[in-house]
Amino acid sequence: MRFAVIGAGGVGAYFGAMLASAGENVMFTARGPHLDAMKREGLRVVSPHGTMKVPPERCVGSPAEIGPVDTVLFCVKSYDTERTAPSLAPLLHPATVIISLQNGVDNEEKLGRSLPGCTIFGGVAYIYSTITRPGEVALAGGPAKIVFGPFDGAPPDHRRRAIEIRDICAHAGIDAEASVDIVAALWKKFIFITGAGGITALTRLTLGEILAVTQSRDLLADAMRETESIARARGVRIEERYLDGVFDTLSKFDNKTRSSLYYDLVHGKPLEIEALAGTVVRNGAALGIPTPVNRAVYAALLPYHLHNSENIR
Repeated sequence: MRFAVIGAGGVGAYFGAMLASAGENVMFTARGPHLDAMKREGLRVVSPHGTMKVPPERCVGSPAEIGPVDTVLFCVKSYDTERTAPSLAPLLHPATVIISLQNGVDNEEKLGRSLPGCTIFGGVAYIYSTITRPGEVALAGGPAKIVFGPFDGAPPDHRRRAIEIRDICAHAGIDAEASVDIVAALWKKFIFITGAGGITALTRLTLGEILAVTQSRDLLADAMRETESIARARGVRIEERYLDGVFDTLSKFDNKTRSSLYYDLVHGKPLEIEALAGTVVRNGAALGIPTPVNRAVYAALLPYHLHNSENIR
C-alpha cells in the first residue's frame, strides 16, 4: 500500500517510519528547517526501541511531488488544516483514504468541506513524541497507538478499508485499532488533551507536578469535566465515571511529560488553542454549559497564539 504522511512531526514521523521500516511505500512532507534537514540527511526517528531512518528521497515539500496514494496520514497542526487541505488533491484517487491524526474534534469536517466526496476517517494518536532538532523526532516512551475509522453512516466498504489499513499497521508493529465508534474515541482523547494541554501550558508544570497538588489536580479535573459535559450533551457515547478511569490510569505512571501545547508555547510557535479550549468555550456557549476553566485557559493562551502567528508570517 502506498502512504503519504502530511506533516512529519512527532506523530506522522513515528508512524510513517514504522510503516516504511516494514517495507511499505511511504512518502513524507514537512516544511522549513525540518524539511531542509530531511532532504539533506533523511529523517531520524529515535525511540526506546531503536532508531529508524528514512532516506532523503522519501522526503518532499509538497504533495504534488508525490502523486496518488492509497492512504494519507494527515498530521498537520489543527490551525493548518484548512490551509493545507486543498494541497492534498494530487494524492487522491477514487479509493484514497485520508486519516486525520490531529488534535481536536472538527478537523474531519474541515477536510470534508475542502475535499468534498473524499473518504475521510477520524483518527486519534496516543503518543509522546516531538521534533528534537531539524530532521529528528524522538519518542519519549509510553503509549504509541493509533485509533481510526469511518463515521456512522459510511458505506460498508469503508469499514473493510479500515480493517485492511489496521492489519498493515499491525504487521509494521504499530498498535492500531479500527474503531467502531470513532466519534467517542475522538471526544475521549479531546477531553483529556484539552484539559492536560491547557493546564500544563498555563502552569508550565508536568502532569506529575500538577497531580501532586490537590488544588491543581482539581483544576485539571474541572477542565476535563467541562469538556465531558459538552460531549454528553452532544450525544457522544462516553462511559459512566470515565474521568475516574483517566485519573486512575494517570496515577500508575511517572508523569514527567508536558503537552504539545506547552512545547509550542515555550518555543514561540502558534498554539492549537482554538482547536482545544476555544472549541470547548464555543460549544459551551452554544449549549448553555458553563466552561469557566476552559474559558480562563483560552483567554490566557490566545494572546500567545496570536503573537506567535504574527511572528511566523
